Amino acid sequence: MADDDQNRKEEHVEDMKARLAEWQEQIDRVRAQAEEAGEEMRERYQEQLQELEEKYEEGKQRLREMQDASEEAFRDMREGSQSAWEAMTRAFRDALNRFRS
Repeated sequence: MADDDQNRKEEHVEDMKARLAEWQEQIDRVRAQAEEAGEEMRERYQEQLQELEEKYEEGKQRLREMQDASEEAFRDMREGSQSAWEAMTRAFRDALNRFRS
């Protein structure tokens, strides 16, 4: 892989890892709040947690795909990857916002 492509891939992977770490922190905060909530609210928290965790798992899968991508596959993935991450980030934030409302 050309150095430029390799550097872009590494930067993209590191960015994805950072986003996933942020998502995990948010999930952990929601989980802690759920543990302190009453029974009725706990059910609501659990539904939102499940949605957040599904988005997190999707993100982890995308990260694995990016890490395993060959030079050619990375070039193909690079363009679609950013928009896919933006869509997943919006969906994660939407789920988090539904939880907060």
